[in-house]
Amino acid sequence: MSSPTHAVSVPSREALDSCIKFYSDLGFKLVSVSPEPGIPGAFMRLALSSAATPVLPPMAVDISVAPNAAAQAPSHADVAVSLVVEDVEAVKKALSKSSVPFTVRPASQSPSPDAVIATDPAGNKLLITEVPPAFRSHGTPASAAAADASARSLPDLRLSTSVAPAPSLPSGVHPTFSRSKTQKRIGILTSGGDSSGMNASVRAITRVALQRGCIPFAIYEGYQGLVDGGDKIKQFGWENVRGYLAVGGTTIGTARCVPFRTREGRLKATYNLIKNGIDALVIVGGDGSLTGADILRAEWTGLVDELVATGRVTKAECAHLREDLAIVGLVGSIDNDMSATDITIGAVTSLHRICESVDSLTSTAQSHQRAFVVEVMGRHCGWLGLMAGIAVGADWVCLPERPPPLNQEKYGDDWGQEMADIVGQYRTMGSRKSIIIVCEGAIDRNLKPIKPDEVKKVLEDKLGLDTRVTTLGHVQRGGSPCAFDRYLATVQGVEAVEAVLRSTRDTPAPMIGMSQNMVISVPLMDAVKLTHSVAEAISRRDFKLAMDLRDPDFTSAFDTYIESTLLGGPGKHEIPEIKRLRIGIIHCGAPAGGMNAATRIAARLCLNRGHTPLAIRNGFSGLVNDEVRPIQWQELFGWQVRGGSELGTNRNHPHPMPNSSIKISPKGVENFIDLGQIAFHLQKHNIEALLVIGGFEAYTAQAILTEARGMYPAFAIPMVHLPATVSNNVPGTDYSIGCDTALNVIVDSCDRLKQSANASRKRVFVVEVQGGTCGFLATLGGLTAGATNVYIPEQNLGIKTLEQDIDHLCRRYEDDKAHGNVSEGRVILRTELTKPDVYSTEVIAGILRAESMGLFDARTAVLGHLQQGGVPTPLDRIRATRLAVKCVDWLEDVAAEIRAGAAADGASTAKLAHMSIFTTNPEHSAVIGIRGAAVVLSPVLDLLKEVDLKARRTKNAWWMGLGRLVRVLSKYEYCE
Repeated sequence: MSSPTHAVSVPSREALDSCIKFYSDLGFKLVSVSPEPGIPGAFMRLALSSAATPVLPPMAVDISVAPNAAAQAPSHADVAVSLVVEDVEAVKKALSKSSVPFTVRPASQSPSPDAVIATDPAGNKLLITEVPPAFRSHGTPASAAAADASARSLPDLRLSTSVAPAPSLPSGVHPTFSRSKTQKRIGILTSGGDSSGMNASVRAITRVALQRGCIPFAIYEGYQGLVDGGDKIKQFGWENVRGYLAVGGTTIGTARCVPFRTREGRLKATYNLIKNGIDALVIVGGDGSLTGADILRAEWTGLVDELVATGRVTKAECAHLREDLAIVGLVGSIDNDMSATDITIGAVTSLHRICESVDSLTSTAQSHQRAFVVEVMGRHCGWLGLMAGIAVGADWVCLPERPPPLNQEKYGDDWGQEMADIVGQYRTMGSRKSIIIVCEGAIDRNLKPIKPDEVKKVLEDKLGLDTRVTTLGHVQRGGSPCAFDRYLATVQGVEAVEAVLRSTRDTPAPMIGMSQNMVISVPLMDAVKLTHSVAEAISRRDFKLAMDLRDPDFTSAFDTYIESTLLGGPGKHEIPEIKRLRIGIIHCGAPAGGMNAATRIAARLCLNRGHTPLAIRNGFSGLVNDEVRPIQWQELFGWQVRGGSELGTNRNHPHPMPNSSIKISPKGVENFIDLGQIAFHLQKHNIEALLVIGGFEAYTAQAILTEARGMYPAFAIPMVHLPATVSNNVPGTDYSIGCDTALNVIVDSCDRLKQSANASRKRVFVVEVQGGTCGFLATLGGLTAGATNVYIPEQNLGIKTLEQDIDHLCRRYEDDKAHGNVSEGRVILRTELTKPDVYSTEVIAGILRAESMGLFDARTAVLGHLQQGGVPTPLDRIRATRLAVKCVDWLEDVAAEIRAGAAADGASTAKLAHMSIFTTNPEHSAVIGIRGAAVVLSPVLDLLKEVDLKARRTKNAWWMGLGRLVRVLSKYEYCE
């Protein structure tokens, strides 16, 4: 522990109780009492209900009973301890109520008008004031070193988090911090196949458990370590999980454990839990691992009674353990094969590995005009294969849940001929490569396995293609976790500790999962049974049920893949010519990963259905320069993996009407384009619907066009905005495409910076990230990169914040020194427009360096436009695909609705303007977005109430509360 500790000796148990009461009145919390019989003592820490004025320095009191100790006589000498509190008047009232004498130091002798001097029952004099010391204060009294050393064996209570009854961390996190009522001893084990993100969950569980007043234990080698006991079960402290966030797999290990499947094995496990006093288990693993935990819980009382009856443990040892063992499960699985949760820890990282590999294969496939058959994991679940197929633009996928052929009426059971026809069609259109993805559990409709070599033979025999097989194998399990898996593991780890503390004997063991972007807790065994039912449905050849039992988007994702991939295939549903549309696709604003993927899918769907997709190049300036032409199917090959904007984009923006309520800041605009020019060229090219892909400029541009419909009939067409920006500042959506790509750039960069800082020792990097005036990237980047703090425009940054951070960093580096001088590299993330004219990145680094008192160095790193470039992440490609399909569907539906009501108001205007589609309905200009797990469309003008136009961001972002969690996990003593 690094905070100053005030050692107090008292002569008796009664004096100890008096001291505890005295310091409790001052706001100290009782962390623990001495467990040693005959040596009474207590450890207390100053904890505030809030921290508008933080405690500088944070204080702890170590009270011990020494029979020879005598209370000091009160004197007028200088005080022994200074405390800074929020409200001196409240302290006065508390002391008066407890009849504790105190005096008030005059304003001329104290830093505040009403400083209080009081004497504790041991005779120590305290100065209590509201005003913090000068710019920074750090240092530990000489006598504190020994006290800190003894205190390290005590629970390290700093802050604690409790998520409100319906766990919803990601979708509106505002955690409160309060100490746990019961000190639980929580065992943490990872079991089953490893997955990236397991270490991140162990880190989060350990650190939040410590802050909740619990004692975490790591159980090495999964259930085998639980059965073996001994040194396989170790108490964990803060430093034990240092560096875990960026490490793939599981550092505490996992192993198959046959003995645990027997009652004798579970008896040994129970014995080891009792001997270590562990009364709760958090298991990170798959359905088999979670089932084993539930069996142990069901047998717990009987196992404990048997151990007592045989004399292996005493009643005293298990007195508080016999009634119940709290069990909480987190799902760590790369297959994403657990029902009742939308996503599992490790699945997205595995998808990263697959896409990286297939993207690399694509270049050699194109060079030699080869076909590659790629086998991916997925024994009973095709999530990895399907999502990889969407993300890399594979020509064909073979899944366990939906066996080929897709068109049984035409092909019967001959899936090979169907695949060959589709791949051959692409080849005749000019494609130089073919990618086929096969899940390891892929089957045909007769449940016969489909193996990669069989696929290879079909391609060679029927098409004469030079075909190679690549089995990715365990490459898919490895590597540093991506940003999303770090986030997922962290927020679920927080909730796992809360679930332990909520657990009762009568509540079923919970599984922590995700639903609609919220952390959820569901009965563990219900989820396991639902998962097993998928395999049962497949075995019965009920493939529709198997698809339906997956997460809500699995079937729609499959349908999207089929229709957007198979030109003229079974997914095609060409609409009548009279209902076809000329749909303009335009990019607006800064480039973002996923723009091209969205354009590719939207254009392909249009072509498949008979619409005409029109590429508007170089934004609105390109439109008025007539850079408009139809998109052809073959020119879209490879767009899903390309970063940037193939159509071209810029910040040229429609000029608002003079009386417009939409005030546009010229700072975010390169040039204003005349509305009349835009209207004329929309009419010239007969654009009947518009898909706008871009960021905040795209949103305000569409809002201006919508507002101007009364003056310009050309704008009276269906319009939809697909948010694409790294800043994630567009209203109407939780995520914009491009933000995940930027987050992964930030995480990768911070990992490298921390590695450099570790090698150099005692170095802090202030990292500037993009986002404009929106702190999303800094906040989520800070959480997933393990930052010390984040500075964002939405929160005030001033001297007080820097003072707190300097004090915190000094304590942490002092703590490092006490642990053997092993210093950790640290980063602070700053959004680029966080008080740029006052606290630039260089200025902040300079202040940290100057005030560090030589304990650490500070450097800067500006990531800049690196965050906008590179290959889009799989998550951005998948989101782009999902949203683009919904956009085309919506434009079709709205157009059909307009045509059905053509005789309504506006018909004459439409006729005069020679428009087949005319609408002034505000709902026919919308923003599409992901809210929770649902795709929603919100009228663009209705969203104005959610927007701060001047600041260019939404007003109530779901992620704002996560900034506090960043500080909790970086071991802050107190957070504002």
